[in-house]
Amino acid sequence: MIGSDHLLDRLKQNTTYDGQIVHRQYLSPQAARFADPEQLLPEPLRAALADHGIKRLYVHQARALDSIRAGGHIGIVTATASGKSLCYQLPVLESIAADYRRRALFLFPTKALAQDQLRSLMGLTHKHLPLIRAGIYDGDTPQNERAALRANANILISNPDMLHVGILPNHTLWRRFLSNLAYVVVDEAHIYRGVFGSHVALVLRRLRRLCEQYGSKPQFICASATIGNPAEHLAALSGVDIQVIDDDGAPRGGREIIFWNPPLLNEGKQAGARRSSNIETTGLLVELLQREVKTLVFAKARKIAELIVRYAREMLERQGYGALGERLSSYRAGYLAEDRRRIEQALFKGDLLGVVATNAMELGVDIGGLDAVLLNGYPGTVASTWQQIGRAGRAAEHSIAFLVALEDPVDQYYMRHPEAFFGKSHEEARIALHNPYILAEHLRCAAYERPLEPADERWFGPALMPLAGELLEEGLLIERGGRFMAPFGSYPAQEVDIRSASGENIDLLDENSGRLIERVDGTRAFYELHPGAIHLHQGEPYLVTQLDIEQRRALARPADVRYYTQPRDTTDVRIEAALEQQSIGAAIASFGEVDVTRRVVGYRRKAHYTEEILGEHELDLPPQSFPTQAIWFTVPKPVTQPILKRAGDLPGGLHALEHAMIGVLPLLAMCDRWDIGGVSTPWHPDTEGATIFIYDGVPGGVGIAETGYKRLVEWWRITLDLLRECPCEEGCPSCVQSPKCGNGNNPLDKAVAIEILEGLLMSCT
Repeated sequence: MIGSDHLLDRLKQNTTYDGQIVHRQYLSPQAARFADPEQLLPEPLRAALADHGIKRLYVHQARALDSIRAGGHIGIVTATASGKSLCYQLPVLESIAADYRRRALFLFPTKALAQDQLRSLMGLTHKHLPLIRAGIYDGDTPQNERAALRANANILISNPDMLHVGILPNHTLWRRFLSNLAYVVVDEAHIYRGVFGSHVALVLRRLRRLCEQYGSKPQFICASATIGNPAEHLAALSGVDIQVIDDDGAPRGGREIIFWNPPLLNEGKQAGARRSSNIETTGLLVELLQREVKTLVFAKARKIAELIVRYAREMLERQGYGALGERLSSYRAGYLAEDRRRIEQALFKGDLLGVVATNAMELGVDIGGLDAVLLNGYPGTVASTWQQIGRAGRAAEHSIAFLVALEDPVDQYYMRHPEAFFGKSHEEARIALHNPYILAEHLRCAAYERPLEPADERWFGPALMPLAGELLEEGLLIERGGRFMAPFGSYPAQEVDIRSASGENIDLLDENSGRLIERVDGTRAFYELHPGAIHLHQGEPYLVTQLDIEQRRALARPADVRYYTQPRDTTDVRIEAALEQQSIGAAIASFGEVDVTRRVVGYRRKAHYTEEILGEHELDLPPQSFPTQAIWFTVPKPVTQPILKRAGDLPGGLHALEHAMIGVLPLLAMCDRWDIGGVSTPWHPDTEGATIFIYDGVPGGVGIAETGYKRLVEWWRITLDLLRECPCEEGCPSCVQSPKCGNGNNPLDKAVAIEILEGLLMSCT
């Protein structure tokens, strides 16, 4: 690894350097702390550890071993690369070796982690514990291997999706496994928050319900990155009380963290517009690759990950390092299984020098020693930021991480106030167990597995019977003798995608060969696979020529283009019910249920590098609607009338305020601006006044808007500080412009937004 000082000096000498380094934070190395368990491990396990050079356990590993031996449900909450896997592998292997009838279920959120876990387990067992059989049971498992795994695997490695759709609905085939299930491991448990976490929590309750039927009561072992409420979150997720072990004894190498802010492009009215973070990240990546620094880049969006790969290969070619471009790859969800395995192995073996990934690589896949990590934008939470930074220096060696800021309110806030980031505690993870849309889906699944009855409230809560009654009226359940069952011939789990709001994916096919390129979440189809869209796959552009929603497929062909596409959409919000309401000064604020209707109406073609708009095109696509939760507030007439009287741009001011509030909400709630949406209007028929809506971007909501409602005055003040502090005059991407605005950030008026906020806050005093 090249020294940090030398590397930064070289970067400063580059002709493109213009003061991008705004903060350097050095984290000192941490020495290992060891402990011995109360009882020695059996000789085969000690020998297996010795083969891997492990002579003693870290303090958290020894404590976890003792707690699991004592029968407790535990949660290991330590940093990346702290050896969490051994915390559950050792006691599970010890227990199964003492009684080979025992079974364990290891759940991971990604297939890559499952593959990594199997490699790790085989390394411990193949020589010293050959009778222990571990195997992966997921969507990539060949059909001819599944029955053998069901019958013989002591340790079944899977994911919540397969548990939900393949195992629980067919539990009679799994009778032997479930009746002997002694351990359920839930790894990377911090990932299970929001909608996905709410689904997984209900899947785990369905699992426990069936285990009870078959006479087992498994111990739960959770492993998580650091979050603000580990005991509460892990208990909500699993449904059992969790003992948290967070005394991290693992060593850590020295780490340098660089805050890198792209320079301003100009001064005057447009001040605040900065050089593209994609170009800045690409430049850093190329610099590191040329120095043989093994690097992992995180991008927040799939399209951006593909763009950075494309830009980097082009830049390397121009600079005479074209061969290095072959050692760079993208990695993200949507790739076929064989492509993911190939990329993981190539990075682990050192064939690849760099990978640009979405958060699919954020988790603990062992990909060998990394020297550097580049974060193309703040990941959205403090927890995710540390998780991504922690991917470098896994061998306790010195590493470097760059946080390259986006033109985003939160990114720019931390660039101006790095002490706020390094002094901030980790966010609290939340799930919505009582979201009626999510819960109703799992009640259907549970009724298929075993008839529902009032006693099942202990698994699913007091909403069970009312929701079951609604499902009965809709014909989604049938009732026999006070118990609810799924209709004959139905298979509800197939209709419930625990990761996707749409429940169905779209197959993207090469129109020339018919080859499956990848699968895309159905909720994103109108935005990413509309006719005319440029879709990037492994850095290569494809022009989408056809989208067939009924057939769940889209056609595309390779295209040599120098532009990308950006959809335009419209959004309408209608109030269904106000659950809470409060007067804040002269304004009325409400929290409740709304119906959101979005429609993609067109798209823009934008040039690479320059972002120049090359053309605008109309689309005729059907609208998409979903129910969710929102906060909304009316702006009182004493604030709006002076603006209207002088012919000020009230719509532009409301729109700018809506964008700015969405931009800073992640400072208050564990969310990303892409998790929320908004609408602003000078007059809304449901409120009969100037109104701003900000809503959760998923059906039923997950508590984001509710958090904003409860902290609305604080939210207004933070937003006002942002607008006043930003150096631009008329508004820029760092304050009021939004990268996801379906109206092309028009109209926007920063000055009027400030005036509205000042009026709202003044009325509160």
